[in-house]
Amino acid sequence: MTCCLTRKFKISFFYFAILITLLFSPYSFAESTNPTPSTSQILADMLENPETRQQLIDELRSASTATEAVEGSTAEDSLVAQIAEATQDFAQQLTSQVVFAAEAASGLKTVDWQALAPLALELVFVILAAFVSFFLLRKLAIPAFNFADNRATQAPGAAKLLSRLLFVFFAFVIDILIIGLAWIIGYSIALFVVGEMSEMKTTQSLFLNAFLVIELFKAIVRLFFSSRYENLRLVPMCGETAAYWNTWLARVSSFIGYGMLFVVPMISLHLAPALGHFISLLIMVIAFIYAFTIIMQNKKRVAVNIGKQAEENDFAFTSVLLNMLSRSWHLLAITYFAALVLVTAIRPEDALPVMLQASLQTLVAIVAGLLISAFLSQLISRQLKVSDDLKLRFPALEGRLNEFIPTTLKVIRLFIILVVFAFVLDAWSLFNFSEWVTSDTGTQLLGKVLSVGIILLIAKLLWIAFASWVEHQINPATGRGAASARQQTLLKLLSNAVMITLIVFTVMITLAEIGLNIGPLIAGAGVVGLAIGFGAQTLVKDVITGIFLQLENAINAGDVVTADGITGTAENLTIRSLGLRDRFGTYHLIPFSSITSVSNYMRGYGYHVGDYGVAYREDTDEVIVHLRAAFDELMSDPDQRDNIMDDIEVQGVVELADNSVNIRIRIKTLPGSQWSVGRAYNRLVKRHLDAAGIEIPFPHTTIYFGQNKDGSAPPAPLNLVSTPASRQAELGLSKQPDASRSNANTGSDFDEA
Repeated sequence: MTCCLTRKFKISFFYFAILITLLFSPYSFAESTNPTPSTSQILADMLENPETRQQLIDELRSASTATEAVEGSTAEDSLVAQIAEATQDFAQQLTSQVVFAAEAASGLKTVDWQALAPLALELVFVILAAFVSFFLLRKLAIPAFNFADNRATQAPGAAKLLSRLLFVFFAFVIDILIIGLAWIIGYSIALFVVGEMSEMKTTQSLFLNAFLVIELFKAIVRLFFSSRYENLRLVPMCGETAAYWNTWLARVSSFIGYGMLFVVPMISLHLAPALGHFISLLIMVIAFIYAFTIIMQNKKRVAVNIGKQAEENDFAFTSVLLNMLSRSWHLLAITYFAALVLVTAIRPEDALPVMLQASLQTLVAIVAGLLISAFLSQLISRQLKVSDDLKLRFPALEGRLNEFIPTTLKVIRLFIILVVFAFVLDAWSLFNFSEWVTSDTGTQLLGKVLSVGIILLIAKLLWIAFASWVEHQINPATGRGAASARQQTLLKLLSNAVMITLIVFTVMITLAEIGLNIGPLIAGAGVVGLAIGFGAQTLVKDVITGIFLQLENAINAGDVVTADGITGTAENLTIRSLGLRDRFGTYHLIPFSSITSVSNYMRGYGYHVGDYGVAYREDTDEVIVHLRAAFDELMSDPDQRDNIMDDIEVQGVVELADNSVNIRIRIKTLPGSQWSVGRAYNRLVKRHLDAAGIEIPFPHTTIYFGQNKDGSAPPAPLNLVSTPASRQAELGLSKQPDASRSNANTGSDFDEA
């Protein structure tokens, strides 16, 4: 029979109802040696009736034949045959219960109803005592609930969630105490007031036990859907929605609970067990119809609310689960109530305890998972703060921690979701979680997962520590001053090397921990590396050249260099290439292997070298005096004074050019400041030479008007433009006679100087 059940569990979800029928089939318990009294009574009633006795014999023979066929069958058995067999068994069970119930109902005429009247009256007193005491105690506890509701959200910051959970638990404990006191009062009334002293009727005990179980379940429902106290409600929803679901679940639980735990045992005890079984089936069918109606009415609304929660969730895995739940929650709910009906039809004696145990285990697992997940979400949403001293020395440490901790908490939350899912499957006997955990497979898998998690955690912490150390070395706030460009470049390259090394070692150790043999992988990597080395000689050359350039301190980030004929600022240096940004903003990526020489303008100091040409008629000594005067004015500029390292160096006349006499000067500056100093000095030189009337030659144009073949020159087509007297005086021009202007020929404009 075990093989049969194992094969039947492979049937798809659409045949879930058939699975429940097979799982709880009474043939699975044929070996039980302690049948319940109700089963024995049913068997005795069947054997007394010749027709039912023969029917029972036929059913047992058919069941034996079916069992032998299943045990001897192979994996080639058709699914259709299994479904047909399950359907037949279910139909026979249901038909038998209806037949037995009808026979039991026909015998109700012989029941002594007058003898049951005193018992019913005593039971009514016990029921009233339990319910009245319960409602009175609830009224008295209202101030305590109001206190918990008001104080639940008053704690500031991160303690708000813990405070709320504490007061929710406080209100839940009060609710349980009220139920317990009401139950004790009911028991006291039954023992000392109703009937004989210190004696309790079975019917009274049945009701009080049912009262305790049902009210405890309703207290758990109020924990999630508290309609009166918003801050004591675990599920985020409005008060109207919470009241609706609280009322509906309370009605369904009361109807099923009191019906199955009180009414059905009463009927089985005082009337007939078969009739009690039929009533239990009828109760479950009515509850299923009612639940189906409510579920379909709220199908769309609940799906929309769950979808909103999925959109607001920041964890991708949880969002996917919530989206799946929003589309299928109604199917799960309908399946749950349908399974409850089927189990009741097949196993009426213990259907409710089995389903109740599975439901409570599921509920406890989900509640615990939700609480832990909510706490982790609260931690994830918070930003970790470091002290001002640490922030001063490690400015990026807070950002790294706020990136690392939420990721770790998300992984832990994923693990919690998987554990909750395993507990839910275990509750419904679909997966034995405790047995799997203690098995060799489970122990090895959990050990590997834990080991891999620790390895990844250590690798991440090592990287955070190293990155923080690098940051500490280049941070000017540490007291050592700002790091040099060489230190920054070397530390950046070291960071890249350490990161690659950590990644490689972490991957290798993780694969080894999982159980993979990394020896062939390392050997293969060596062979592949050798092949790549031969095939990528340029890459190897880039790397080697880059290493030597860094060792020789040829280029640092931020330097202005000329490399491979391109001048620009070094923005990025890797182990194989140099990134230059030229003055036009163009970014050049230059492999180190193509660099034959490097010109670095940022080493130690710089020079502004200026060649200034003057006309041949000018006195060069006077020009040098004005060049020094321009330098003195430059030194008075606070923006440029700090960039100049020494006095001006006048090297004298360096060239007698075609159109000018060139005088060279040199100004020593801080590295990188030679260009700004040169621009400022050129501006001042122009001003000083202009003020002194010293000509700075520039190219002149000679106009040739041509000549005739006989050598005579044609008249120049000049057009004299009238110049104001003030401008003539400024230019040193004499005023032309009117006749000259009147006799001038028209032509191109020319301003005579």
